Amino acid sequence: MINRTVISILFSCLITTVSAQKNYNIVQYGARVTALNNAVYIQKAIDLASSKGGGKVIVPTGNFVTGPLFLKNNVELHLAAGAVLLGSTHRLDYATGKMAVLNAFGQKNISISGKGTINGQAHELLINMFELLRGGKLVDSLYLSKRPQESNRPNLVFFKDCSGIKVTGITLKDAASWVQNYKECNGIVIDSITVLSSTYWNNDGLDIVDCKNVRVTNSYFNSADDAICLKSEIAGGLCEDIWVENCIMRSSANGFKIGTGSLGGFRNITAKNLTVFDTYRSAVALETVDGGFLENIKISHIRGKNTGNAIFVRLGHRNKDERYSSIKNVLIEDLIVEVPSGKPDIGYPLEGPPPKVAPHNLIPASITGIPGHLVEDVTLKDIQISYGGGADKNKAFISLDSLGQVNENINGYPDFNMFGELPSWGLYVRHTAGIKLENIKIMLKGKDFRPAIIFDDVNGLMMHKVSIPENSPLPAMVYRDVQRISVSDIHVPNVDGAIVTKNNF
Repeated sequence: MINRTVISILFSCLITTVSAQKNYNIVQYGARVTALNNAVYIQKAIDLASSKGGGKVIVPTGNFVTGPLFLKNNVELHLAAGAVLLGSTHRLDYATGKMAVLNAFGQKNISISGKGTINGQAHELLINMFELLRGGKLVDSLYLSKRPQESNRPNLVFFKDCSGIKVTGITLKDAASWVQNYKECNGIVIDSITVLSSTYWNNDGLDIVDCKNVRVTNSYFNSADDAICLKSEIAGGLCEDIWVENCIMRSSANGFKIGTGSLGGFRNITAKNLTVFDTYRSAVALETVDGGFLENIKISHIRGKNTGNAIFVRLGHRNKDERYSSIKNVLIEDLIVEVPSGKPDIGYPLEGPPPKVAPHNLIPASITGIPGHLVEDVTLKDIQISYGGGADKNKAFISLDSLGQVNENINGYPDFNMFGELPSWGLYVRHTAGIKLENIKIMLKGKDFRPAIIFDDVNGLMMHKVSIPENSPLPAMVYRDVQRISVSDIHVPNVDGAIVTKNNF
């Protein structure tokens, strides 16, 4: 797992080195609090500081408009309290392809610090973008049918192939696409930042893409898309040794997520002490669907309130080549989540979309592979999930004699509602091996007509201290094609037919 001591020592040395070097106040290099673009002046200060061996470029109190900036080796960009970098609202000030207000490519020992703000002014930028698109001055193949492509909308921060990165204290606000994109970087520390970005689609709060040795702590996220997301976008890429701790997040998508992009792999990931609220999709989503692997994952002490789904673990096959994804050695423990009967993110600027596949009732926590490719060695321990209930057979219904007909959606986009209706209300486990459930309690506030838990095509199931409430419909638990079962201290409604085995159909 990640060597936290080594990273702490590394960045302590970095801070000491940079703080001993010269300060470069952007005002001294021509920047002014006006509506004019200050990029040339701010970049001059950054370039000079780097050429002198490094230093601190200071953005003082005030609003400074800027186009794209490029952070350089050994430079700390410091935003003083009350300082605001305002991203240009003229789309043509930005290049095409991957771009941001603040960029870095192949740089070392770079940092962003202070109590100031980087504001992408996405609303105003998008107004200008659509004017350009309609006037033919900007080209985008999707904007008439869906929305402008992500590559046409600037991030706030985009660092690629960099090492020794530190981002602390700042506020990031209103991006036109992903807020932060760290791609193929090594050695990242993100601490005590605030992300407020729900202006437009794809507003991921933080994306860690094929990076190693990353630590994210003590931060707050309110984003229209996934709050914290790990991705792998190249077949040989890898997210490895990632530590996420003490963060609060709200999203009209997922709270903490690994995937969707999963061409390479994810290894040695720890996420702990996370609070998720008012979130449309899953509190925790672990997904690999593009041929990549996901292994050695530990998720602990998660608190979710008003969240559309508690746990979503998915192995799929969206890629077109012969590679198949794999998931193994996952631990999710000490998780308490409330799933309401209503829409959890209603009233936010961008709400989660309606079901993609079909109408459905509340979606249970789920662990699902695909036929012949099983999710392996997943442990759920010390879990409490409360469901609001309110299911209606007139909305959707799958009988116990039709479990084999539940939508596999093998190549679908991974999402908690990708199957449409699921035949259980609390937990659904399919195409798995080596599943352990220990001290699990699920609760149902309203009515439902489905079993609490269904296991389908499971090779190796251990359950200890699993509790299903007395008001659960019967049967409470269903086995279908389950082998090697070990059960102890199971609490289900004390009536005949509470547990049913359905095989060979």
